[in-house]
Amino acid sequence: MRNSSEDLDFILPLYPFTQGEQNNLRLWLGELAQWNIPPLKEWWELPSKRLKGKDLRKAALKPIEERWLEEKRRGPRWNERRAVEDPAEVSFEEIRDGRNILGSCPVASEKTRCCNLLTLDAVFRCGFDCSYCSIQSFYSKGKISFHGNLREKLEDLEGTLEKGRLYHIGTGQSSDSLMWGNRKSDSGEGLFEELFRFARRNSQVILEFKSKSDNIEWLLNHHDQIPSNALFTWSLNPRSVVDNEEKGTASLERRLQAARKIADLGHPVGFHFHPMVYFEGWQEEYKALFSRVQAEFKADEVVQISFGTLTYIKPVLKKIRNRPFSSQILRMPLEEIAGKFSYPFELKKEMFRFAYNSFKEWHKREVFFYLCMEDIELWAPVFHRTYENNEEFEQDMLQSYDKKMKKIARLNEPGA
Repeated sequence: MRNSSEDLDFILPLYPFTQGEQNNLRLWLGELAQWNIPPLKEWWELPSKRLKGKDLRKAALKPIEERWLEEKRRGPRWNERRAVEDPAEVSFEEIRDGRNILGSCPVASEKTRCCNLLTLDAVFRCGFDCSYCSIQSFYSKGKISFHGNLREKLEDLEGTLEKGRLYHIGTGQSSDSLMWGNRKSDSGEGLFEELFRFARRNSQVILEFKSKSDNIEWLLNHHDQIPSNALFTWSLNPRSVVDNEEKGTASLERRLQAARKIADLGHPVGFHFHPMVYFEGWQEEYKALFSRVQAEFKADEVVQISFGTLTYIKPVLKKIRNRPFSSQILRMPLEEIAGKFSYPFELKKEMFRFAYNSFKEWHKREVFFYLCMEDIELWAPVFHRTYENNEEFEQDMLQSYDKKMKKIARLNEPGA
């Protein structure tokens, strides 16, 4: 990554910028450097000497702000793959405390339609390093935490579940669901083994494993232990995004191969196109990806397809801007809605409609399509359906998942 300090050292001594103007310069020049835009002295010109005071400073800042805004409007352009950095050193710890293992979606707001997903925090912190990650400001870098008493935690959770009620619980909120495999605790409890034991004992739970990994060796060797209410889903993006902004993750090809192997064993799968990223050529690359998924999987094997895009809170934006790495991910127009920052509404509508219309052959094949953490007003123009509240959305999703997963299980019964 090019360092923005050379730009600041070049321009700050030239004018008596106010503190607010200096803060803007640091933001603009920091992001331009992160996007590998050439140094300021190569394209910035001195303003007219006839200007004085505030007018002079304004004229000096204007072309920098305009360049920054124009780059954001155009979106990312990856000329070469993001430089491979040394893997981050991680350490592992086992925790035994009284915290509740079950959580809920942390990003719901009055402006978004939320499925009321419950989250099972079996592991804290992901070992991948996606540039846009929404949890990168939540956990200490390099420290991966596992429960040393996972079975006890799950048994306590089991006692709180209501009989006759369907639950959708995801294990991929605070870490990747597959990357740690069946890692065993000091007490000998295996991660997959304990989660599957919990799922088998609670058939009303749809337990989702969401991943950008291809670490499925244990699953392939022990597929008879996988319960029918386990759902395996993968986050997918075109190669441009994966190769440049999803550091450490499995390649697109390896993710699709892993999903194909799990589906071949008769287990339900799903896909999250989240975050969709706007960049030059996004339609062509996403169209190719959507076509590939439909060519390599049957609708009868797929439970769900979700769409969503980049959404940030201020601490995450600050974290990304302060990281010393090359990334194009914030080269985007940002609008604030309900305290979060994302693409403009009309751009989102265009992207999501394009995505959904690319799956026309699957619209009536019991594949549940939905938007994740997106504006309520987007549902009708994208899907031609909407929900009055989150509970209605949740129930529709639960019934659809349950019906499809049971159908897949019946089709894969011996002798079926």
